[in-house]
Amino acid sequence: MITLIQLEYVVAVDTYRHFATAAEKCFVTQPTLSMQIKKLEEHLDLIIFDRTRQPVVPTLLGEKVIEQARIVLHESKRIHSLILEEKEDITGEIRIGVIPTISPYLLPLFTGKFKSLYPKVKIKVEELITERIEEQIKKDLLDVGILVTPLQNPGIIEQPLYYEEMLVYSNPKHQFAAQPIIDIKDIATPEIWLLSDGHCFRHQVVNLCDIQNFKSDALPFEFEGGNLDTLMRIIDKEGGYTLIPELSSLELDFEKQKQVRRFHDLTPLREVALVYTRKFAKTKLIDNLIQTIKDSVPQHMLDQKRGTIVEWK
Repeated sequence: MITLIQLEYVVAVDTYRHFATAAEKCFVTQPTLSMQIKKLEEHLDLIIFDRTRQPVVPTLLGEKVIEQARIVLHESKRIHSLILEEKEDITGEIRIGVIPTISPYLLPLFTGKFKSLYPKVKIKVEELITERIEEQIKKDLLDVGILVTPLQNPGIIEQPLYYEEMLVYSNPKHQFAAQPIIDIKDIATPEIWLLSDGHCFRHQVVNLCDIQNFKSDALPFEFEGGNLDTLMRIIDKEGGYTLIPELSSLELDFEKQKQVRRFHDLTPLREVALVYTRKFAKTKLIDNLIQTIKDSVPQHMLDQKRGTIVEWK
């Protein structure tokens, strides 16, 4: 007989690729976890994990068993969630992954409000790049992600939250600071600072400006990072310019606002969405989270028609 405990242990080993770590996360001893997985393998008459490799990896048949195990565990959790939703008791835990170019500006706007509306919900937030958020959602290490879409990933559901404009931020002495009108073609120069590779905002800027073969020869040094605030401080000292998302510009003081410019020939937007898989059972919790975020951002940012979405994939 297959038990939910056995499936939970199998999924844990697949997630962490280490028996001792999986046992620790499941709050059992390693011998207990190993024994239950061995019983399951004997019952199914197959080997789920190749134990000769480090880290351990699933066998081909094991991958199919693990995939089904994840579905079964999610569906079992859904029974409890359905009862709570029917009682309109919004409770439990929600694990959120947020990308670095969104988290500093969005989290302070909605987290306090959401907690006050739903005090029984425990919120856990982790800042990660898009690729890691996708991986962890699929492995059930995160419930939802807040990132830039479209992802073009058929396994993930996207619920758009808002659309923020992509703006130019330049050094006060740069020509852009005195230039009232900036066209897209004006910013494809070696003076532009970019975030490091792997950040979706960098790829959006590259696509928008058509600077596929970018070289930073005109810059005093190469910057590898994902923090927009750091990038803006560098520009203030070293010169040049970059692009920033609209929500980050709202944090700037009056003098810094003078260094921000909009494009004349296009209103480029990035679509920010909440993403999850169909396995996530707490549908009412998601709906409430989405509504709270939408109520927390400037209302003009809910309008997709005010500009053109720039894709990053």
